Amino acid sequence: MAASSPLVRFKTNYAVSRKIEPFYKGGRVQISQDGEYMFCACGTKVHVVCIATGALAQSIEQDDQEDISTFVLSDDDEILVTASQALLLKQWEWRENKCTRTWKAVHTAPVASMAFDPTSTLLATGGCDSTIKVWDVTKQYCTHNLKGSSGVVHLVKFHPDISQLQLFSSSMDYRIRIWDLKSSKCVAMLESHYSAITCLAFSADRQTLVSSGRDKICTVWELSTGAVKRTVPVYESVESVVMLPEGVDFSLLGVKKSGLHFLTAGSKGILQIWNVSTAACVYSQPPPRYRATSEEEAGEHSLVHCALVPVRDEIVTVSAEHNIVFYDARTLQLRKQFAGYNGEVLDVRFLGPGDSHIVVATNSPQLKVFELATSDCQILYGHTDTVIALDVFRKGTLFVSCSKDKSFRVWRIKKTGRVVCVAQGLGHANGVGAIACSRMKESFVVTASQDCTIKVWNLPESLSAKAKADGSETLCARLTEKAHDKDVNSVAVSPNDKLIATGSQDKTAKLWASQDLSLMGVFSGHKRGIWCVQFSPVDQVLATSSADGTVKIWGLQDFSCLKTFEGHEASVLKIIFVSRGTQVLSSGSDGLLKLWTIKTNECVKTLDGHEDKVWGLHANRQDDAVVTGSSDSCIVLWKDVTETELEEEQAKQEEQILKEQELSNLLHEKRYLKALGLAISLDRPHTALTVIKAILKETSGKEDLETNLLKLRKDQKEAVLKYAIAWNTNSRNCHEAQAVVQTFLKHEPPESLLQLEGIKGAVESLLPYTERHFQRLGRLLQATTFLDFMWQSMRLGDASRQDEDMST
Repeated sequence: MAASSPLVRFKTNYAVSRKIEPFYKGGRVQISQDGEYMFCACGTKVHVVCIATGALAQSIEQDDQEDISTFVLSDDDEILVTASQALLLKQWEWRENKCTRTWKAVHTAPVASMAFDPTSTLLATGGCDSTIKVWDVTKQYCTHNLKGSSGVVHLVKFHPDISQLQLFSSSMDYRIRIWDLKSSKCVAMLESHYSAITCLAFSADRQTLVSSGRDKICTVWELSTGAVKRTVPVYESVESVVMLPEGVDFSLLGVKKSGLHFLTAGSKGILQIWNVSTAACVYSQPPPRYRATSEEEAGEHSLVHCALVPVRDEIVTVSAEHNIVFYDARTLQLRKQFAGYNGEVLDVRFLGPGDSHIVVATNSPQLKVFELATSDCQILYGHTDTVIALDVFRKGTLFVSCSKDKSFRVWRIKKTGRVVCVAQGLGHANGVGAIACSRMKESFVVTASQDCTIKVWNLPESLSAKAKADGSETLCARLTEKAHDKDVNSVAVSPNDKLIATGSQDKTAKLWASQDLSLMGVFSGHKRGIWCVQFSPVDQVLATSSADGTVKIWGLQDFSCLKTFEGHEASVLKIIFVSRGTQVLSSGSDGLLKLWTIKTNECVKTLDGHEDKVWGLHANRQDDAVVTGSSDSCIVLWKDVTETELEEEQAKQEEQILKEQELSNLLHEKRYLKALGLAISLDRPHTALTVIKAILKETSGKEDLETNLLKLRKDQKEAVLKYAIAWNTNSRNCHEAQAVVQTFLKHEPPESLLQLEGIKGAVESLLPYTERHFQRLGRLLQATTFLDFMWQSMRLGDASRQDEDMST
């Protein structure tokens, strides 16, 4: 039925249009001074991310494949220096991804901290070997070797006043050491903290220093005397402290009076602003909507880094969950959020009326919603255990999620792009592993659980119209039925909302009536558990995918298997219909996608974009894009390039026809050099042979051939030599081949011949056939010599008889 439609065009290929992959796995994060790029440590790489679009601008990786222990960007945004576990320092021109210098760190243990001075000429490295080295980056030598620290030197920072030439450091003895670089001595030791010191911040007048620690205090120091001005109890382990610039209006954040104020970020996961003179907290950021149920869970949401980005008028924070958030510096209103690491992706769906967002389930209780245009990420809290599956209603504004916490939730995306929870359903005895929405209207949801039951939940009409402020309308199941003997892995609703299909680990799929959950039939035939079931959007068929590596198409009338697609070498985890139900796209645990045409049983294309199981697979409403999510933590957006490839193919054919016509004209006009060049560009050995034969037929053929061949470019000479090897295998064309070889040997010096690609193989191929041709010529020469001898002998016999006749 669908195949007969003239508007349906089979898809032939998809290409990766975008990849959302992990770019931060913990460690240092630094923003460039111009506020355009974000530098993030990620294992063996430093990723450079464009803040405006979220796109990966550069990925800088050391040749030794060793993990990068730390890195630092100079204040002028020009120099990036990385330190690896192999005790090497590398200097990069990061915009070109080019390493300009590599040198040994001289430390006997990995470098733990690095800092540039304000002039970007001096680099300090603090090592795990308790020493500090200072390097002159311009002249490329070590200027200082500072000893005396205890344990790992995890913090180094230059005094902001260049004339002071002082370096501040902290190590595991909880002290701040001040080093005078003129004398290479420790001139002061500041003692106040009872735990690791995490951050140092200087005031604008450079007279005051604020230090933060995990002992839940911040200390304000008078730098001229080294005395403690004030100790501020902050009641949380502080990881980062930022001095607020003076002369900027922070009145919305409780800064009513002039004087020094600083901002802290730490284990509570919120930002707080403190007045130095009163040691009072003047502003505390409202806590997130989630509630930490344990200390471990609270630790996941703690902040590990905070920095001011003056050029953007923003404050950036980094959480222990690898989320990077940008706030308005004057109001602390959230502007943008990036997810640095997604974990294992279990499901993914297009979202929004125009498919402008994607929602991702990432092996955690939180959902992530990405805006595709900007990579802005919202994190949705609500579930208390891992979210397993997702589904979206037809209009794209409502979607559902189900979790191991035995519940499912209904979410709504507003016109602003913000997502809120509007309802939740409780009732299953075990984790909810599969969920499906009604297709025609936003009227019901079907859930399937590890308790082997399926439930149908009616949605009130009010959900699609409005969202409650508290976001929790509790739903009750309308129908419940024990569906299978083992876990139900998948559930689907038919396009007319009248049927429900389930697929289970018990190797069967079942068909149910949505009205009363009465069993209508069983689909048996798979040899292992069924991972996914999907109704065709146009035909009365059901598609199933299984751990036995096959995809089957079943008839809904008689429950018989109509088609079986074999090609995956591992479990087929997800299937969807594309091209109006005429093709099926499947994803497997081998990381591959396969596109199948139902009518011909043919696998049209195999797509390789992941390195692990592809759990998530969804097509947009326009049917011209697909999104996939995998256990390799990557989300890939695929674009249908069938039309593009067809247009490119047609353009190539048209260009080919024009070139062939031009070639014919050139041969007719005896413009052999251009004709030969065109034949080579078209990769036409036979046409090139025709051109050479035409040249040799001319009066001064050999000279013309030499002239034309020597004018060719190096790559064209390589092509002609390759053609000559093929011509030389045939006795009819060996003369032209030998003429080409002779020209090259005669006029090209050995050095240039050796530079030709594949010259060794060419010689090896030419020799045996050339010897055979010479043997054939030798036999021909012998035969002609014998013929000449016979002819001469016959002539001599005739001459002697004539002499006898004359004498008589």
